[in-house]
Amino acid sequence: MRLSRALKEKRAHYYSRHDKIILLHDNARPHVATPVKTYMETLNWEVLPHPPYSPDIAPSDYHLFRSMAHGLSEQHFTSYEDIKNWIDNWIASKDEAFFQRGIRMLPERWEKVMVSDGQYFQ
Repeated sequence: MRLSRALKEKRAHYYSRHDKIILLHDNARPHVATPVKTYMETLNWEVLPHPPYSPDIAPSDYHLFRSMAHGLSEQHFTSYEDIKNWIDNWIASKDEAFFQRGIRMLPERWEKVMVSDGQYFQ
């Protein structure tokens, strides 16, 4: 219930633009447990199928970390603090459009994963 309430409070505009919520999560046991599935049904949320071991449809993997890897290619760190500062600065350097692009790419990538029956692709 907290997730539904938080979504309504933080993204009120979503409800005026869309008629339903579509949720994508991995197949972790807590996410696919019967009580969770039942609760999702009461919320009337559509849950997209997620094949096991499919980083191709995790926006953090195909968009965020891939872009971050390019920035890290020539970096050498000497301390945890250096790493933390670099990551904080890198994230702050990205505009909102960067993160929106990663989310907007999701439907196409999800479709490719479903067509390829969960096999990896480029």
